[in-house]
Amino acid sequence: MTLKIFFNITTFKRYNISTPYNIYNQFPTFAASNRLCMSEKILVIGANGQIGTELVAILRGIHGADAVIASDLKSPIYNLRKNSGPYEIVNVLDKDNLHHIFEKHRPTQVYHLAAILSAVGEQKPKIAWDLNMTGLLHVLDFSVEFNVKKVFWPSSIAVFGPHSPQWDTPQYCVMDPNTVYGFSKLAGERWCEYYFNKYNLDVRSLRYPGLIGWRANPGGGTTDYAVHIFHEALKSGHYECFLSANTALPMMYMDDAIRATIMLMDAPADKVEIRSSYNLAGISFTPTQLAEEIKKHIPGFEISYSDNDPRQQIADSWPKSIDDSYAQNEWGWQLEYNLPKIVADMLLNLRELV
Repeated sequence: MTLKIFFNITTFKRYNISTPYNIYNQFPTFAASNRLCMSEKILVIGANGQIGTELVAILRGIHGADAVIASDLKSPIYNLRKNSGPYEIVNVLDKDNLHHIFEKHRPTQVYHLAAILSAVGEQKPKIAWDLNMTGLLHVLDFSVEFNVKKVFWPSSIAVFGPHSPQWDTPQYCVMDPNTVYGFSKLAGERWCEYYFNKYNLDVRSLRYPGLIGWRANPGGGTTDYAVHIFHEALKSGHYECFLSANTALPMMYMDDAIRATIMLMDAPADKVEIRSSYNLAGISFTPTQLAEEIKKHIPGFEISYSDNDPRQQIADSWPKSIDDSYAQNEWGWQLEYNLPKIVADMLLNLRELV
């Protein structure tokens, strides 16, 4: 599979890609099947976030820097300035501003990543709903108007709730989220499927688990402890976790999440049978299990646990593990990073930054 060849290269090079030139020269079969990538014009909205900073680098590696327009509410963060290419200041709630960006660039693909996440959303519920829902509808409307070929929008395990099966949560089951973030993601899934059915808009989506990565900071979610713990382990040798010791949640390394996103967007349309959002499992572990794995690399590391953090209630309503067999069977998804591999790679890279 040509896509897997590409990601093997980028995994070893740690995403340090400036142009696709070397990839095409080294792997002629990849080049022959991907020349059409160079004709794409891709808009990434929310590019300064945890996912966006890494996704932009990969997309520019595939399609060329000038073909990928990064955009966000504020100026580009360091990772995007370093990986130069077009950048726009955009507010998805400003309909005229967003329309201008679509009209100016005429994107063939859109990745709409802008959102307020679970923990922050509970502090600002109406603002979170407005950004997460109104922003999505603006993107969907303009994608129809400007004949965008493909749209990616991330959903989340937050669409599930206290009455969803907690272990191996299936693709189709009771979904009763109890956070504003979860409400907005569940409603967003229905809108995405609606626009596919009514307007033939090719919208694709993944229900991300908690995401772990070292290149950018997380943005205020309930699973953020699984990133913070590495920074504190290296800085002070101690971390106070806001979730209880035995809170199991599904997590995924960012390398896998980006690879899954590109695989889904690269899949033939007839292989993408789910137009709401695909379950994506990752691996499940508790704070205690993560701490024990870190101790194998930092023997003196200690973890403690805070009481009565409001994020605990959110975590308790979410699945402990996910069944992503539809993604595996329909477009060939396979996880690569287990817990030992995640911990080793996080510490290896963060030691150079902390």
